[in-house]
Amino acid sequence: MSSILKWFTKDSIIYPLVAIIMGLLLGAVVMLIGGYNPITAYGALVEKVFGSTYNIGETLREMTPLIMTGLAFAFASRAGLFNIGAEGQFIVGMTASAFVGIKLTGLPLIIHAPLALIVGALAGGLWAAIAGYLKATRGVNEVITSIMMNWVALYLGNLVVRQFMLMPGENRSEEIQPSASIAIGWLSELMSNSRVHWGTLIAILAAVVFYVFMWKTKQGFELRAVGHNHHAAEYAGMKVNRNIVKAMFISGILAGLGGAFQILGVFGYQTILQGSPGTGFDGIAVALIGMNHPFGVILGAFLFGGLTYGSAGMSFAADVPPELIRIVIGSIIFFIAAQGIVRWVLKPFYAKRKKEKVL
Repeated sequence: MSSILKWFTKDSIIYPLVAIIMGLLLGAVVMLIGGYNPITAYGALVEKVFGSTYNIGETLREMTPLIMTGLAFAFASRAGLFNIGAEGQFIVGMTASAFVGIKLTGLPLIIHAPLALIVGALAGGLWAAIAGYLKATRGVNEVITSIMMNWVALYLGNLVVRQFMLMPGENRSEEIQPSASIAIGWLSELMSNSRVHWGTLIAILAAVVFYVFMWKTKQGFELRAVGHNHHAAEYAGMKVNRNIVKAMFISGILAGLGGAFQILGVFGYQTILQGSPGTGFDGIAVALIGMNHPFGVILGAFLFGGLTYGSAGMSFAADVPPELIRIVIGSIIFFIAAQGIVRWVLKPFYAKRKKEKVL
């Protein structure tokens, strides 16, 4: 029991929890200033998320792509890279999986759906590897290239939809073949036809694989070593440039899978996007909330997805603008980033505990 309590008192756990509480409190203050009742608003949010099996299923659906883009950013961060291009990799994964899901016909479910997922993942990985290659061979900052490639991915995806998959008279692609779907029909019926799919389970497994790979394997150690100090890693005989490309490739695979989940498990088609969906950028926030740890990313995605989906309940039941949830999320990220403020808040607690130990 003492070991469990010791684990929960670690700074890596305490600071994010306190930051979340402070973000919620700041959101409550903003609501009071705006003339809204924060207790009613937060109560409506919780009711929206947990009030029915349908809402629980839709919350899981909302958090699934956030897990993948959060893992993508966290994986690159552990290797010392700032992959801000998860948005583009997400879109490329959507487009590639949609193309396979629509154009390949006559394949059985056991082949078609996994193939579409693999193609979407590889497309995202290769897209990210371009930025990694430019970083490794030419020293081009990955932030610049990945941001530029986000826009290239957006317009390239729209071009592919228009040229090869467009449904006549519609602003979207044709439907994917039923054999490419990863929706869970029986579970969806049990959960009042919510859009649950196998991607949620795959996302959780991806977090486990992330953890095992990064902390239990030699290659993961090399990636973390490169992230901590690439000069020391190179002196130790590690191939720094290869690890940079590898880290970006795996990061892109995770983001591309997230995009494939949306097409194959949720919508069943791809629309011509008028702007970026924002899932890749939200994944950065999820990773920051989760402190770039794979299991923390899952919790961060649940919080982010729950707040995002539950904001509709706040709007209808408490008449609170859904944009206010973005203030709450932004506040949480701010307090996580500004750990000095959190340390200042916790300082009396730690001082008291230290005094008790002395006595």
